Amino acid sequence: MTRGLRRRLTSYGDQDFSLFLRKAFIKAMGYSDDALDRPIVGIANTYSDYNPCHGNVPQLIEAAKRGVMLAGGMPMVFPTMSIHESFAAPTSMFLRNLMAMETEEMVRAQPMDSVILIGGCDKTIPAQVMAAASSEVPAIILPTGPMDTGNHRGERLGACTDCRRLWAQFRADTIDEAEINEINGRLASSVGTCTVMGTASTMAALVEAMGLALPMSGSAPATSSERFRLAEETGRAAVAMTETGLTTAEVLTPQALRNGLVTLQALGGSTNAVVHLAAIYGRLGKKLDMAEFDAIGKQVPVLVDLKPSGSGYMGEFHAAGGVPRLLSELTDLLDLTAPRAFGGILGDAVSNLPSRYEEQIIRPRKNPISASGAIAVLSGNLAPRGAVIKHSAADPKLQVHEGRAVVFDSVQDMTERLEDPTITADDVLVLRNAGPKGAPGMPEAGYIPIPRHLARQGVKDMVRLSDARMSGTAFGTVVLHITPESADGGPLAAVRTGDRIRLDVPGRRLELLISAAELDARMATLPPPPPSPPRGYAQLYDRHVTQADDGLDFDFLMAAQENG
Repeated sequence: MTRGLRRRLTSYGDQDFSLFLRKAFIKAMGYSDDALDRPIVGIANTYSDYNPCHGNVPQLIEAAKRGVMLAGGMPMVFPTMSIHESFAAPTSMFLRNLMAMETEEMVRAQPMDSVILIGGCDKTIPAQVMAAASSEVPAIILPTGPMDTGNHRGERLGACTDCRRLWAQFRADTIDEAEINEINGRLASSVGTCTVMGTASTMAALVEAMGLALPMSGSAPATSSERFRLAEETGRAAVAMTETGLTTAEVLTPQALRNGLVTLQALGGSTNAVVHLAAIYGRLGKKLDMAEFDAIGKQVPVLVDLKPSGSGYMGEFHAAGGVPRLLSELTDLLDLTAPRAFGGILGDAVSNLPSRYEEQIIRPRKNPISASGAIAVLSGNLAPRGAVIKHSAADPKLQVHEGRAVVFDSVQDMTERLEDPTITADDVLVLRNAGPKGAPGMPEAGYIPIPRHLARQGVKDMVRLSDARMSGTAFGTVVLHITPESADGGPLAAVRTGDRIRLDVPGRRLELLISAAELDARMATLPPPPPSPPRGYAQLYDRHVTQADDGLDFDFLMAAQENG
């Protein structure tokens, strides 16, 4: 196999000339022949002024380069897309596949023997793993790490569960405008990802549990010296991977993927991770079995006491031992022989842990946060291909509930009609046309705000359901990812205000309480879907994006499934 600069030569019809020209131009950057004869480690630079979650990337790159050079390799930094939740319109999920495509092609096009993928904010690590799963270049993930917590009037704060909690108080008039503006400057007190078990923290933990990132790299704070030492160690590991490293597809065995599902349930992790894992499965020619995932949730307790399922923050999770400590509580449910990209097996991460000194943040099995996992999978006539609910962060009293449907036909419609004074706390708020195609981009709009008049009465949770997503930092009795979405012919499109809907989380059912004949009649009269956008990426997205159960990947990027 060709290595270094000889890898992936540009096509000029003369391979020797291609290498000659490549060396000539790279020498213009000041590289010596000795440097160019070393194994090459690519380092993806996802720094952007629009992405504060990646604010430490320049320092991480320098530390990773140092590790590469100390191990005898040649680091080569290259830019890729960078997506931040709050700065990407219409949604970050709309752009995830574009980032995955770009990252895959840049890794494939340029000479590198292994690659370090630096990511943090919610969609970047999923995009990078999707790209790596489709690439033959050994890859290792370097998360940017969680931000520090802030303080407001003696109360510890962290983005972004506290963002939503305090904004709800502002909507309920228990916090005034002056105080919410004061809070605004204290919620995100440093660079780094959200410091609760949101999507970014969940995905960073999962890539560690699945063998794609070094132990403790899923949780070390973004501003800590440990984060930069981990970056240096990642550089060293990447050099070793140029000789012995497995490809991502070889690392993500069925056992490793199942380890990820177990870890997700035990973390109290984000529902968004289900979509991302489905996309990663699809890149490997597999289908995420939602029934298996739900069965795992019934076996695996939530052990991590972090917001939104618990009360702590990522800094405490890291101090308590991070992912390795969590895995040590789950050894009977994991396959510890699963390989790691950088060598060894998953069991190596838990074989020499120090003695446990705290049992609050990472609970022992005998004292879980919740006896069952974080996420349940629902089915029924409203969700023929499934829906999910993060029941570990929902009101137990609402998990069996029947109520009147109040239907919003779009995010805009919801915005305009949410304050309808006839809405009661027992109603079921239904949002549709907010899925992969309908929005487009499946926004995090599923966390429908509590109407102001109810919030002012002290209502903190209601049953809400949609074909949208919600932030992993959010909480409440919120049913998400209803599949198929309404814009793709799903039965959510047939619900009418005044219908009765029954949610039964223990029974795993979501039902529209009308007859099958009535549902069929309504479905037969639905209008046709709107035409595709006229051009560009929006048209590509609309024509090729899959539904939530296939991860919203593009159909042409998925590998042929093993079952044909």
